[in-house]
Amino acid sequence: MSIFSNQRFLAVYSGVVTLGFCVTVLCGFTRPIDHQVFDEIDVHRINVTEPDGTLRMVISDHARLPGIISHGKEQAFERPQAGLIFYNDEGSENGGLIFGGHRTPRGEVVDSGGSLSFDKYGANQIVQLIGVDDKEDRFAGLVISDSVTGTDNRRRVWVGRDQDGAAAVNLMDSSGKKRIRLQVSATGEPSLVFYDEDGKVTNEINPATPAERNRTISGKKKRK
Repeated sequence: MSIFSNQRFLAVYSGVVTLGFCVTVLCGFTRPIDHQVFDEIDVHRINVTEPDGTLRMVISDHARLPGIISHGKEQAFERPQAGLIFYNDEGSENGGLIFGGHRTPRGEVVDSGGSLSFDKYGANQIVQLIGVDDKEDRFAGLVISDSVTGTDNRRRVWVGRDQDGAAAVNLMDSSGKKRIRLQVSATGEPSLVFYDEDGKVTNEINPATPAERNRTISGKKKRK
C-alpha cells in the first residue's frame, strides 16, 4: 500500500470517528432526562409544573417565596416566611404550608409559628391548622371557615388554645358570630356559654366549687 493510500485511509477513519463522536454528543444533549438521583441538594426555590407549564407547587426560601398567583399571574404580597405553596389545575393558589420565626436585635421573637391551609376555589382558606407564639400572639388550633368570595372569610369553628391560655371550642353561625363557647380556663375552670346573634350571653353554665358541686350531685345540698 502506498503512502498516499495510507493517508486516504487515515483521513477517512478520522472523519468517521469524528462524525460518530458528534452524533453521540448531540444525542446526549437532545435525549430527555427522565430520572436523576441526588444524595443532597441545596436550592433556593423549586417550581413543580405540569407538562404544559402550569404551576402546581412552589417550595421556596423566604427571599424567593412568590406573592399571590392567580391564573398564572402574580400579585405582590409580602410573606415573612419560607414554605410550600399549592396551586390548582389553573395555576391559582389554593393553600400551602408556611413557617418562620426569628429574634430581633431587641430580643423580641417575631413571626414565629406555622400554618397549613387549604383554600376554597377563588377564595380564602376553609381549613387551617395554625400555631403562633411570638411577642404579639400566642395561640394554636384548628380553624374551619366559610370562605364566600375573595377576602370574605367567616370563621365557623375554632378548636384550640386561645391567647389567654384557655382551651376552647367556639362555634359560630353563618355570619361568623360566636354562638357557643366551651372552654377550660388557664386556671382550670370549665364553662359553657351561649350567645344570641348580637353577641349577648343568653345562658352560662359554670360549675360551682368542688365542695358545692359534690353536695349538689349527692342531693345533700345544705341549707344556709
